[in-house]
Amino acid sequence: MSNATLRVLFHALLLALATCQFMPSPAAAAERRLLTAEDIIAVRNVSDPQLSPDGQWVAYEVRTADPVKDKSNTHIWMSSWDGKQSVQLTYSEDSEHSPRWSPDGKYLGFLTARGEDEPPEQVWLLDRQGGEAKPLTGFNGEVIEFSWSPDGKKLALIVADEDPRKQRGADKDKTPPPIVIDRYYFKEDGSGYLGSQRRHLYVFDVASRQADNLTPDRFDESAPSWSPDGSRIAFYSNRSDDPDRNSEFGLYTIEPRAGATPQLVTKFQGDTGDTSWMSPPAWRPDGRELAFLTAGDPKLIYYSLHNLAIVPAGGGAARIVTKELDRNVIEPQWSADGASIYFLLEDDRNQVLARINVGNGRIDRLLNGRRESTDYDLGSKGRIALLDSTVDTPNTVYALEGKRLRALSHHNDDWLAGVNLGTTEEISFSSKDGTRVSGFVVKPPGFVAGRRYPTLLWIHGGPVSQYANSFMLPWQIFASQGYVVVAANPRGSSGRGEAYTTAIYKDWGGKDSEDVLAAVDYVVQQGIADANRLGVGGWSYGGILTNVVIAKDTRFKSATSGASISNVLAGYGTDMYIREYEMELGLPWKDLDTYLHNSYAFLHADRIKTPTLFLCGDQDFNVPLLNSEQMYQALRSLGVPTQLVIYPGENHGIRKPSYQKDRMQRYLDWHGKYLQPTSS
Repeated sequence: MSNATLRVLFHALLLALATCQFMPSPAAAAERRLLTAEDIIAVRNVSDPQLSPDGQWVAYEVRTADPVKDKSNTHIWMSSWDGKQSVQLTYSEDSEHSPRWSPDGKYLGFLTARGEDEPPEQVWLLDRQGGEAKPLTGFNGEVIEFSWSPDGKKLALIVADEDPRKQRGADKDKTPPPIVIDRYYFKEDGSGYLGSQRRHLYVFDVASRQADNLTPDRFDESAPSWSPDGSRIAFYSNRSDDPDRNSEFGLYTIEPRAGATPQLVTKFQGDTGDTSWMSPPAWRPDGRELAFLTAGDPKLIYYSLHNLAIVPAGGGAARIVTKELDRNVIEPQWSADGASIYFLLEDDRNQVLARINVGNGRIDRLLNGRRESTDYDLGSKGRIALLDSTVDTPNTVYALEGKRLRALSHHNDDWLAGVNLGTTEEISFSSKDGTRVSGFVVKPPGFVAGRRYPTLLWIHGGPVSQYANSFMLPWQIFASQGYVVVAANPRGSSGRGEAYTTAIYKDWGGKDSEDVLAAVDYVVQQGIADANRLGVGGWSYGGILTNVVIAKDTRFKSATSGASISNVLAGYGTDMYIREYEMELGLPWKDLDTYLHNSYAFLHADRIKTPTLFLCGDQDFNVPLLNSEQMYQALRSLGVPTQLVIYPGENHGIRKPSYQKDRMQRYLDWHGKYLQPTSS
């Protein structure tokens, strides 16, 4: 037995011992501590469960913050189906992600950018019999996605062209070349300015390491999926004259050989360049049909619902099978007998695993309760690995057996055992015009009925997303510091159908501001919130709506606005949403009134009296820093207490652990200064 194998078994033994939990005594429970800003990086994020072909193991990712090196690392773990063993498989200084089992279960492939000088991500292989992981592919560009062929001899890969502007090694000291822009859609958060590089579909022979580019043209391909017999690969591509300007995608299939011609199966609406929600096309086990996701009216952009459709593999008319649901669905997978399709169904404050009978259209929800299931995988013997969260438990990998969940991962058990969480409750209330709005209220640990608490209205981003019955760490930190948190899913949110979502179309900060203000009214009327100690905050669209709220209502004593925009004219051409601007708001020189209508907070900044903290990353191409600078300058000129915090090198999402802690502490300090929360 190799040393590597012994090392893996030793780690398995340690993990098995570590995950044997005991029930804390009442005294131990009483010693649980309150959360602080430091805890914002304490929770380990678990994701992407993948069942082994024999159903005996589940591989998954675990992201952990490293405060010493000030970065987060993602490594691959696996847990046995019986729950008795958990093994960390990768340990490198670099992150690994996207674990995928070979069909025979002998290998686990994953993506990583290991090595010096920031190499592009490639596929690496880990032999389950022992030994270190080894690189498999060696492209000059990034490998974005990969999928094993049914016989395990080949991979379907999505590979990006090498970026000629990327400087490595000795070139780093040279003056970088000018950036030349000639695309309609020319910038993207996390990617920067976009060149002419595209993403192509390759087929890669594992034994010979020979790679063939199946789609060398000027298009971007995504989501490769092998047919059950391995004779074709399905994928998505927008092959219109100018893919930057529309969301008309095609579902194609192609033979896995050089020189093959893609065959169009059907066209469908995507989501203005974002293919992440679309999920790979799913082949029926007999290979006769493909299931995929489609959006609706392209003018609705991200407000449109995502439906499940089925189309003959040889081409033809697709039929939508979830239209009557009026809810978003994602991640379709066929059952082994081809009679049903599994998917994740988004509903009001919950996302659950569901299944539709393709013969009669009957939909069954496979797990009851108030929860948020965000990923799953189907395995042999009817086994299902589910990634699930509740308001009291961070993402955990479970075995779903009937209607019962059995935990397979335990990465946050010790942390949970030592902290005292607030109580999260669902609420429902009427908005100004009578519309029912749902949301949550979080009460501090030791909450005393009849006492009024300083309260934070926390607004989600999107705007098309929702707060759900999932673990919200910032809410719990606020609650530990003596705050009640109230969070609503105002109009514009998902989970309530397309009419609810599109209610703010061309009207940002209209009905949704009424809805979130009604949430505050509700907790005041319930005797929970202190009407004289109210704060508000949010990030992205949550920051946008925060700015509107404080311009419309002066009762808030503090506000924190992250990565927001209020002068929409300043966003046109300076952020990554040019397609969305023109689809929804039109052209500024033709539709100026629409732009001005949606710039309420900036044009009425003189009505703002609330001390406001603005925060943003200086490399944010999603909602660029200049928008926060404008609002900061407006309040500074008006004499309203304000401050602008800029995080160097950060995009729309703040990633460095030290900056995450800094932001959380600044939230607490800013609101604490003006609301003076009492100890719970």
